[in-house]
Amino acid sequence: MSQTIAPRFRALMLLLAVAGVLLAGAAPASAHAALTGSDPQQGVVVDKAPSQVSLTFSEQVAMNDDSLRVLDPKGNRVDTGKPANVSGTTYAVRLHGGLPDGTYTVAYQVISADSHPVGGAYTFSIGAPSKTSAAVGDQTVGGGIVGGLYWLGRYVSYAGFILLAGGGAFVLACWQRGSGVRAVQRLVVSGWVALTAATLALLLLRGSYTTSGKIGDVFDLTLLGQVLQTKTGAALVSRLLLLAAAALFVAVLFGEYQKRADDEKRDLTFGLAIGGTVVAVGLAASWAMAEHASTGLQPGIAMPVDVVHLLAMAAWLGGLATLLVALYRAPAETPIESAAVRRFSRLAFGCVLALVATGTYQSWRQVGSWPAFTDTRYGQLLLVKIALVLLTVGVAWTSRRWTGRLVGTATAKAPATARAKTAATTGRKPGPDAKTGSGADSGTGKGGTGKAGAKKTRAGKGGTGKAGEEKAGTGKAEAGKAEAGRKAGGKAQSGGKAAQGEAARRAAQLARQQAAVDTARQKRLRDADPHRFGLRRSVLLEAGIAVVLLAVTTVLTQTEPGRTETEAKTATSASSSSSSPSGAGAVTLDLPYDTGGTDGKGVVRIDIDPARVGGNDLHIFALGPNGRLHDVAELKIAFTLATKNIGPLPVNPEHIVTGHWVASGVQIPMAGDWQVAVTVRTSDIDQVTVTKNAQIG
Repeated sequence: MSQTIAPRFRALMLLLAVAGVLLAGAAPASAHAALTGSDPQQGVVVDKAPSQVSLTFSEQVAMNDDSLRVLDPKGNRVDTGKPANVSGTTYAVRLHGGLPDGTYTVAYQVISADSHPVGGAYTFSIGAPSKTSAAVGDQTVGGGIVGGLYWLGRYVSYAGFILLAGGGAFVLACWQRGSGVRAVQRLVVSGWVALTAATLALLLLRGSYTTSGKIGDVFDLTLLGQVLQTKTGAALVSRLLLLAAAALFVAVLFGEYQKRADDEKRDLTFGLAIGGTVVAVGLAASWAMAEHASTGLQPGIAMPVDVVHLLAMAAWLGGLATLLVALYRAPAETPIESAAVRRFSRLAFGCVLALVATGTYQSWRQVGSWPAFTDTRYGQLLLVKIALVLLTVGVAWTSRRWTGRLVGTATAKAPATARAKTAATTGRKPGPDAKTGSGADSGTGKGGTGKAGAKKTRAGKGGTGKAGEEKAGTGKAEAGKAEAGRKAGGKAQSGGKAAQGEAARRAAQLARQQAAVDTARQKRLRDADPHRFGLRRSVLLEAGIAVVLLAVTTVLTQTEPGRTETEAKTATSASSSSSSPSGAGAVTLDLPYDTGGTDGKGVVRIDIDPARVGGNDLHIFALGPNGRLHDVAELKIAFTLATKNIGPLPVNPEHIVTGHWVASGVQIPMAGDWQVAVTVRTSDIDQVTVTKNAQIG
């Protein structure tokens, strides 16, 4: 990676990290099923112990043996048996008989139909409220370290699916020569690895995520067995099986497919397209079958729409990532052609249209009303997502303009051509030249020696007597010299072979250097195109926005839909209004008293806020004859509803400062004309009780 490119990739990775930090703060996953009713209701005081406790949710939920617990004032469980679905979305658990008076705590932790955990707790009282030591822990599920890891796993799984499916689609539909580019191969394979690893992690984290939230329970085989029996567990296992088929697809795409010539790829392209589409649809369905689309309105329509939405997102964003890699990392001999960029531009435009159509339907289905866009967290996140999509489309339009101006890129010549150019620049052919030179030198040595020897021998044969013998002796000497010349010629031939090998190695080295120079020159020429440079910049910006868009989408899938939240609020309000008139408001009572002793006269003023069914705050003031606050020895309050034979319900207020007492969370079980009795003791023997009625609720 060049020094210019590396900082841009580091900037993109930094943007990814920032998006994770900002959106991971979304913290616990919001429940997608809401508690809309209960019996007994929250905060009420009942005369007789109920035989069961029932909870009603906004949608069906999954329960185990510990999903619904009821605890007495000492914190002991008083429920018996397993929770059961009594009707529709109402679930109940039986209670022990003969429960004593006091305040009881109901704690619940269930899994909503779209796979997200729901937890909470509330209290009710039998006979009269009491202190309770019941500890139910933090009922906010989906948070902590496990919740953060689960969110990260979901993000990585989405990103892996986008790179795997989108990268494969880009190669087959837009740039078939890209199957031989190492950078593209690494991108798609990394998507497969990321999706596989994230799916395995989610399968292990799921049990702890929906129950205890403890990191130590991640490898609990009992919880893992329970997860495998759920809809989410089945979806994750199905995803792993489909990833095995996806591995075969990737192996063929970057193996046999890239080895074939362009005119031989047609049949294999068709087969890979069909097989890849089937695998991609199956992977997308593993999300649709277990999340938002599988529950609520029109699930039969919503699940196929969700699959199309995921596939369009993968083809667009995954193709964008592959294009980014091709523009920055493709080698000079295999550059991405302008025709491939134009094909992707048309594909991306179709994907955006599909996203708009499917996203509009999903928005209506999950939000339901215009106020939910601004009044619910889901609607607010959806508005952010829409803004990011519009921003990405705007940048994509700029990229489309650069694509229209892009100059076609010529393919690089073969390495053999580069070697031919190298040979032309050296001015000779290394192999034959070396061989000719060696042969000439050897031939000359041998020829000279032989001719001299022959001449001397013939002279020796022609002479007679001593002169002939001398000539013969001279001929033998010359023959010896000729033999020495032949040996010298052999050594010269060996030296010529060594010189030939050295020349060949030098020629190969020069060819490689020349090929590298040619490649660098071609890359500079390619990158010098201002339209290609502009396209690279705009695609990089698109990819950066897409990173944040994916993070927002991940948070959105873990947030309670606006329609569900609105319906839950409506149901809760209706439940409260059924037992509490709309005219409820703060009530102030003044009760004069006279204990008969010294400083025994005064007025007790009681403020009851908000004076309705459920929890109320009491502020009690003791005023002396002069109208100033003063203390009394003891002050007690009790509420009685005679028409329903309820009470007296005692209240022991806490002394705060001189003449001021406070009682928080005083439970009024039902609306009516309540008698408020105040007992004032000013000395060890001086005491009086005064009463006054007040309409509460």
